[in-house]
Amino acid sequence: MISIKHLNKKDIDLCYELDSNANSLWSKEQWANEFKKDGTKIVGLLIKNLVIGICVFQIVLDEAQINYFVVNKKFRKKGFGSYLMRYLIKKCKKLNLKKLLLEVSQSNVTAERFYSRFEFSTVGIRKNYYKDGSHALLKEKKLTTK
Repeated sequence: MISIKHLNKKDIDLCYELDSNANSLWSKEQWANEFKKDGTKIVGLLIKNLVIGICVFQIVLDEAQINYFVVNKKFRKKGFGSYLMRYLIKKCKKLNLKKLLLEVSQSNVTAERFYSRFEFSTVGIRKNYYKDGSHALLKEKKLTTK
């Protein structure tokens, strides 16, 4: 059974562990800081009681910024990332947000293809943004037709 649950600061170790096995983007301290930020929501994608995906997003005014999005490597290419993204888009629309924003490494072709399937378009580039020197593509999905 697939479900989504809101994670809280008691889940820092779980988030850190999943990140360490997937992307190793954030330290435990960075995870702790995410849970303290105003407007930040952290949701987990679960199969039974096992968290297999995490999305961290921050709401600012009428927009949401995806700060982190991952699915455990063992569960990729099985529709779980799409399930989590559809949940996020639906939640943002319910909150009457106008845009969903994110950054992705230009070298991460798989992620870029994934986001384009959800109609994210590139609206800017941050040159040499990542540690490896790759550029960050600024992506945006409009949530309203106005």
